[in-house]
Amino acid sequence: MQTSEAALALPAKPGKRDLRFAKLVVFINALVPGFVLAWDAAHHLIGANGVNFALHTTGLLAFIFLLLSLLVTPLRIVTGWTVLISFRRTLGLYAFFYACVHFLIFFTLDRAGSLTSTVHEVLVRKYLLVGTSGLLLMVPLAVTSTNAMVMRLGAKRWKRLHRLSYLVGVAAAVHYYWLVKSDVRQPLVFAGVLTALLGFRLVRGAREREKLARAPSVALPRPATVTSKPRFWSGELRVARIFEETPDVRTFRLVPVEGGELPFAHQPGQYLNVALMIDGKRVNRSFTIASSPTRSHHCEVTVKRSPAGQASKYLHEQVREGSKLKISAPAGRFVFSGADGKKVVLLAGGVGVTPLMSMVRFLTDVCWAGDIYFVFSVRTQADLIFREELATLERRFPNLHVCLTLTKETGDAWKGRRGAITKDLLTDFVPDLTSGPIYLCGPDGMMAAMRVLLLELGVAASAINTEAFVTPVAANDAATLAPEVGAASVGAPPLGDASAGGGRIRFARSARDAEPSAGKTILESAEDAGVSIPFECRSGICGQCKTRLVAGRVTMETEDALSAAEKSKGLILACQAHAVGDVTLDA
Repeated sequence: MQTSEAALALPAKPGKRDLRFAKLVVFINALVPGFVLAWDAAHHLIGANGVNFALHTTGLLAFIFLLLSLLVTPLRIVTGWTVLISFRRTLGLYAFFYACVHFLIFFTLDRAGSLTSTVHEVLVRKYLLVGTSGLLLMVPLAVTSTNAMVMRLGAKRWKRLHRLSYLVGVAAAVHYYWLVKSDVRQPLVFAGVLTALLGFRLVRGAREREKLARAPSVALPRPATVTSKPRFWSGELRVARIFEETPDVRTFRLVPVEGGELPFAHQPGQYLNVALMIDGKRVNRSFTIASSPTRSHHCEVTVKRSPAGQASKYLHEQVREGSKLKISAPAGRFVFSGADGKKVVLLAGGVGVTPLMSMVRFLTDVCWAGDIYFVFSVRTQADLIFREELATLERRFPNLHVCLTLTKETGDAWKGRRGAITKDLLTDFVPDLTSGPIYLCGPDGMMAAMRVLLLELGVAASAINTEAFVTPVAANDAATLAPEVGAASVGAPPLGDASAGGGRIRFARSARDAEPSAGKTILESAEDAGVSIPFECRSGICGQCKTRLVAGRVTMETEDALSAAEKSKGLILACQAHAVGDVTLDA
């Protein structure tokens, strides 16, 4: 989707400085009632029965702040203002603070600091017993309110523990009602607000469970014609349109040369391989399919032009609408189609947004019932890819939550978040971070840092899925590499070399032989013979099909995934290798 200069902005979210200021305002204002009470008490302005006035005031303040802390989540759900979560902890701690002051006034002034008198009074008066029980329940909530305790407990256990806040609210309501002997209207109003908040959470929770239980596991939609599509396809696609996303990022829409549906079916997050002839040499590169699998008549790849990137530079400068590209697809296991969870967290950095964008487009196309939390970090506004589309999707799909943060933006026009993705950002934006899969894609440094951060937040390593974007270095000429003594010889003659072919292929570990047909690779011959060799891209990039050549000689069209050391040890890429005479493989 092309992004114009007048692209719609996502709903503004406060930057780090704005959020800190807002937290400070809340902190100071919450302290004001206590300060005013202390001032009035010091100046004898709280009436003849000052102790009762102070007890009543601090008790009401504790109850009010408790209700405000419980109001945050429903208000966030209704309005979509995720920033409200940032104030919940402060409000909850103030509720605990005023409750403690309330009890201390009772202990020091009403009971004259007598522990025996205090305990006796609590035990004989049921409203005091209920109120004290509520205060004791608040202690573990206050103790575990820090980020360190959230990480230590894990998000799930922490969330279960803090549901005690509703029980505290019930205790406070009962305590207040039993305390009042005549006019119970005010206690009933407080109890009514608490009942509404608790009812909202219970009803929403029940509806979410029912909705998710009824929602079928999302599988990729496959039209009737797709059943005949091969598992892996190679051929030509035509560039139908080129969209300029940013000054250095373009999207290439690919369609079948003769029209109709794509000759392959892919999953959200997978990639395709492009074979280019640049300066007389073949260059293979992998690009994520950024479009949704539901768009069966075309697929799109979004490519950032890199000065050092041979293929990306060629695509930006040489490829035009109408050009034909040699494609092989699909490949990759970095996939999420909604079947593996009820919530997904997507973390993107720069052009690493492309596989995650495919997931977002697919999940919204099929109206997936789960929640999608999408955090996208780039340097400046000029680097924001798909900004307009993300804004539109977020408005249309209430289960899609988008957070943009800019790390190098200096202009005042940007009103959103600034800075790198941090622990505070994630815990504020994503509820219960550890309860679903996380998909992470971006520059290597960003992914390494994010993986450490997620593990520190208690996310299981098995829940973190990553996809690396690597521009392979052009392979050295294999003819200059000396083979290992006594092992196989690996050659790389020009494409179409007539010396390749013939002979017999022996798969030593599987004890099977194959007589390859003309033009077939070692991998294809292995499949014909029932020998399993793992593979991904079939284009010599991923390296999954590395196999040791025990004896004989092969030629390979491309060797991007092999290092010089691996070649010297006789390793080959089965998807690229063609036998020259008889060969034996460790497969």
